Amino acid sequence: MENKQKVVIQPPDSRGLRYVSVGGATVGSAWSLRDLRRVLRHLGYPTDMDLHDRSSISWRGGDSGTWPDRTWMRRTTGALLIIGLLSSTALLALIGIPDALGALTFSQRMTGYLFILSAAAEGVAALAVLDFYGKRQSKYTGAIVLLGTLITLAICSLLLILWLQEKEFTLYLLLYAPLWLWSVWSLVLLLRERVWRGLPQPKKFAAGVVATALLATINLAYSTVYQPNSVPLLFRLSARFGTPVNDPNRQVVHLPLILYAKNTGKVAAYVVNDNYYVYGSRARFSEKGQGLQDRRDAMVWGDDARLYTGTPEITTVSTGQFYGPGAWLEPGEEFSMEKVIQLPASARFDEIGAHLGIEVMRMDRGKVDIDEFAIPHYSWEKQEGSLYCPPDKCGEFVTHRGRLRHNNNIVNVTRRPVYFNTMRWVDAKGADFFTSMSSSPNFIPADEVAAEREEDESTREKDRYGVYYVEASTAIPYAAVRKLPAT
Repeated sequence: MENKQKVVIQPPDSRGLRYVSVGGATVGSAWSLRDLRRVLRHLGYPTDMDLHDRSSISWRGGDSGTWPDRTWMRRTTGALLIIGLLSSTALLALIGIPDALGALTFSQRMTGYLFILSAAAEGVAALAVLDFYGKRQSKYTGAIVLLGTLITLAICSLLLILWLQEKEFTLYLLLYAPLWLWSVWSLVLLLRERVWRGLPQPKKFAAGVVATALLATINLAYSTVYQPNSVPLLFRLSARFGTPVNDPNRQVVHLPLILYAKNTGKVAAYVVNDNYYVYGSRARFSEKGQGLQDRRDAMVWGDDARLYTGTPEITTVSTGQFYGPGAWLEPGEEFSMEKVIQLPASARFDEIGAHLGIEVMRMDRGKVDIDEFAIPHYSWEKQEGSLYCPPDKCGEFVTHRGRLRHNNNIVNVTRRPVYFNTMRWVDAKGADFFTSMSSSPNFIPADEVAAEREEDESTREKDRYGVYYVEASTAIPYAAVRKLPAT
């Protein structure tokens, strides 16, 4: 022992850990007497060293029996911190991976990568707990655990704020609500520990944390709120007739119809539903006139008020789909369709007209499950299960249904699922379509109250996801069609 320097056992710290010094330098730490002997053995001291020999060992702040470490409490606290940080890692990864791999815009992908990076930071913080609640061999582990806690608190606070806007239950709520409580508890715990002590520049560390949080908030607000609202969705539609051709063998007029659509904006768009129809109209004519007819309808519905004719009778001549549900148009992409409508030359129409209507949704706000949505379901087929409805009760219609996901996955974890339900029908009166967006995959309401509630929900969801209706119409005198010379 003559060649060995005196060993100094320092007073226990707040957790009960006692540091071991030799020659003024810290060479180890111990939780218990057994742990101390292990440290001394590694330093080359004999295993049977007399720990009460004041010439070789000095006790400060207590003797060899002073070991206030509460092992079970320390390990339980560390375990709770690790569980919370690993749960936060899983949550952030679940939010970030879909956006990083599948978002349509650069800013949304960057948001996804930001969440993945935060998840990695949480994983590192979970590993840092082992040292922070162990021997604390690194002076940075406490700050790393604090950073992980602040990330969890910030993200869970944001999720709760978004959830409180609609208060829609999701399974994710069972994860981030308890995590918010955990982050508050762990933050108080770490602040009491003053984990920033030992850092070379604690103020710069705090400034870096605040700056990172601010940049993340700005990026999230830009990709979630500003960008999907600042870029308009622009579509150009047209429906026009070509030059009619008289059939030389029959009293039939062949009237070309050209339908056209182009995405003239900078945002890709899904076609949710569409249809076109060609109609003939005829109205009673009065040379003297009977005052402006249908004045009230003109003011209420924007219809025409007529002096010499009454309300026209409309006859649907032809109808069909234009592009089809589930298809989409990229910015600058166009699509056209040409049809030939056959009409009797003797038809007593005043005019012949065509209408094209398309319902579209911005692709920078949501993503439709195309594989599911593109499949048609027929209401009159019993094998459709819950979609079956007897024709004498509901008529006959074709439906498309599909799950819709918001392009920013942080919205998906705070909102219940939304479904597109579309229906299109053709009957003696003509053709039309209807689109509903709701949390129910079955669009047939149980009663009038449910129908009104779903209508309000559908209006709100259409506005949130950027669903718009675009239309184009044309009409020509039928006299110009049937008086063409025979070819």
